[in-house]
Amino acid sequence: MALYPVALEGEIPVGTNIVVEIEGRSIGVYNVNGEYFAIHNYCPHQGAEICKGPVCGTNMESEVYQFIYGRDQEIVRCPWHGWEFDLKTGKSLFSDKVRVRSYPMQIQDGQLFIAVGK
Repeated sequence: MALYPVALEGEIPVGTNIVVEIEGRSIGVYNVNGEYFAIHNYCPHQGAEICKGPVCGTNMESEVYQFIYGRDQEIVRCPWHGWEFDLKTGKSLFSDKVRVRSYPMQIQDGQLFIAVGK
């Protein structure tokens, strides 16, 4: 895997993201409560630019008529059809078989890097 520099640590405030192009791939880099995660900017459903969708939380498992909101700022929702994905893992919230590709992040001397396989 090759490492590609994308930003300095302080350039992406908590709760925000940037989109970068690496080897023809559009990749979103997110700061989730001080941790950095990268996902492919492509929804597996119909190809929307998923990084244009809102970052939010989701309803947690609960009793009937009880609504518990959780995982705030850890979920990205597709702007076209509302499919939700975990920013930390790329996994969808509705199926173990559907996911958006995620990329490992590294921090070296205050520089953020994305690891992309050839």
